[in-house]
Amino acid sequence: MKNLGLGLFLASFALFIGLFFLGKFQLSEVALKEVFSNEESIVLAKKTESYQVLSENEIITPSSFVSKLSVFMEETNEKVIENYGFTDKDINRLVKNSTPDGKVSFNQEAIDQTFDKSTELGKLKNEKISKNLNWMFKKDYKSVDKFEKAINKKVPTLNGSIIKSKGFNEDKMDGYKYSLTKASSIGLIANNKWLFFFLTFILGGIGGILYVLPGLKKYPGIKNDGIYHNKATNVGWIGVLTGVFLIGFYCLLYWFPQYITNWILLVDPLKKSLVGSDAEASQWFLYGFLYCLAMTVMGVRMMIKYRHNKYQIFRTCSVLFFQIGFAFLIPEILVRLNQPYFDFKNMWPLDYDFFFSWNLKNHLEAGSLGIFMLVWGIALFAIGVPVFVYFFGKRWYCSWVCGCGGLAETLGDPYRQLSDKSLRAWKIERWLIHGVLVFAVIMTGATLYSYFSGAYSIVGIKTASIQKTYGFMIGSVFSGVVGTGFYPLMGNRVWCRFGCPLAAYLGLVQRFKSKFRITTNGGQCISCGNCSTYCEMGIDVRSYAQKGQNIVRSSCVGCGVCSAVCPRGVLKLENGPTKDRVDDNPIILGNDGMLKIHDDVA
Repeated sequence: MKNLGLGLFLASFALFIGLFFLGKFQLSEVALKEVFSNEESIVLAKKTESYQVLSENEIITPSSFVSKLSVFMEETNEKVIENYGFTDKDINRLVKNSTPDGKVSFNQEAIDQTFDKSTELGKLKNEKISKNLNWMFKKDYKSVDKFEKAINKKVPTLNGSIIKSKGFNEDKMDGYKYSLTKASSIGLIANNKWLFFFLTFILGGIGGILYVLPGLKKYPGIKNDGIYHNKATNVGWIGVLTGVFLIGFYCLLYWFPQYITNWILLVDPLKKSLVGSDAEASQWFLYGFLYCLAMTVMGVRMMIKYRHNKYQIFRTCSVLFFQIGFAFLIPEILVRLNQPYFDFKNMWPLDYDFFFSWNLKNHLEAGSLGIFMLVWGIALFAIGVPVFVYFFGKRWYCSWVCGCGGLAETLGDPYRQLSDKSLRAWKIERWLIHGVLVFAVIMTGATLYSYFSGAYSIVGIKTASIQKTYGFMIGSVFSGVVGTGFYPLMGNRVWCRFGCPLAAYLGLVQRFKSKFRITTNGGQCISCGNCSTYCEMGIDVRSYAQKGQNIVRSSCVGCGVCSAVCPRGVLKLENGPTKDRVDDNPIILGNDGMLKIHDDVA
C-alpha cells in the first residue's frame, strides 16, 4: 500500500509540474476586455504587430506567451502615446500661451487656451495636465527658459498618466500579464479542468493518504527511527530539493502568477461551485485549496503518528476545522452572499492590512454584517488575546486555530527536529520577532493616522510606502517564502518563531500573565533528549526537565509534542495558579546538587 501511495503521489506531482511547461495560448479581443474597459484602448492594442502574432498563432508554454505579451504591451503603450500623448507641439503651444508678454503666467486659463475641451482629445489632455501640474500655478519662474525646461521635464509624468488611463499601467504589468494569460488559455488543459484537477490534486491526495496509512500497523509512540539519517529530514538532497520547490512555488505565487495559470485553471470549477458561475479562481484560491489539501493529508499522518496522545488528536482536528471551515469555505460563501471576504479566525497584527483604508471601506459599506466584522476583529486582538492567553496560554491560537501553525504542525512535522536550539538562535529570535511587532505597530499607527487625518505622509514618509515595505518584506518574503520554504532547511516554525508579530504579542502576555506552564518531574528524567529534539520552537526542554523546573517561555506554542515523545511522563501541560508559576530556584540534580543539599543539611 505504501509503494502504491508513493507511486500515485509521484505520478500526480510529475503531471502537476509538467503542466507548468505545457498549454496553448491565443490572444483574443475577449481577453483584452479582461483588462480594458474602453473600446479605444482595444482598437489601439489590435493595431500592434504583436497582437497579430499572438492572435493568429497558438503559443506553446506559458513562459513563451508571457515573453511575447511583454512586447505586445510595450507596443500598445507606444500606440497610446502616439494617439493621446503630449507632443513637442503641445508643449510649445502651452509655453506660448503661458508667457503672452514674456513673463510666466501658468494657470488654468493658459491650459484651457491650449487644449480645447470641446474635443475628446483636448478634454483628456486638459484634465491630465490640470490634475498633474496644478501645483506649478503659483510657483515663481524667473525666466521663460526655466519654465519651459520645468514643463518639458514633466512630459514623461504626463504621458505616464495617459498610459494609466488608456494603456497598460506600468505599476500593474504583472497583473495584466496574469489576466491576459489566463483569459487566453485554450486547448486540452483549459477544456478539461475537472479531469486534470482529479489527476493532480485528488489522486495526489489519495496517494499521500495511502502512503501514511501503513503507519497504523506500527505500535503507537515515537520511534526516533532515522530522522537524522533520512535524506528528506536531515537537510539531505531530498530535503534541499523540497525546500527549493517550496521557495520557487511561493515566488511564483506572490510575484509571477502569470507563469502558473495552468495550475490556477484547474481550480476554476471548484471556485465556480463555491461562489457562482461567474467566479474566476485566482492564485490565492489555488493557494488556499493546496493549503487545505496539504494539511488534510499530513493531518492524517499526524494523527496516525501521535495516536497514543489524545491532545495531539484534538489539536490536529482543531486546526483542520478552523483552516478548512473558517479560512477557506466561510470566506468564499460570504463572497457568494455579496459580503466582504473575511476570515473570522485571522486577526491583527498577523492580518496586517486589517486597518488599511480599502478594508475599512469595504466593511463599512457592507452594512451591519460588515460593522460586526470590524468589531469582531478589534475585539479578538484587544480582548480575546489577553483573556484566552491568561486561561490557556498562546496555544489556544498558535496550536489550535492558526493556519500558519496548522501547516507547520502537519506539513512541517517531519522537519521539527531541525529547529536551532542554540543560545545564539534564541537571541536572534528575541530581537527579530519583537522587531517585526514594533514595525507592525508603527505601520498600523501610520495607516490609522492617514485614514482619519487625510494626510498621505508622516514626517515626509508616505504611509503607502510603509505599507508596501511591510507587505513585501514581512507579508510575502518572511511569512511565505522563508516561513514555509525553509521547513526542510531550518525547521517547521521559522515564521512563528522569528517573524510572526501575533506570536510575539501572544508570547508577551503568556510570559507575564498566564495560567499556562509545562511542569516537569525531574526525578523521572533520564536525559534521553527526545523533548529537546522534537521542540519546534528551539527550546532546550531537557535542561528544564533535568532541574525539575517549570517551562514558562514566551515562545512556547504549547504544541505538547515534548510531552508526547517523553518515555517517562516527565512533562505535563497544565493551567494552574499564577503564584509560583515561575520557579526561580529549581532543584539542581547531579553531583553538584547532591553536594549542595548535603552542605545545607550539615
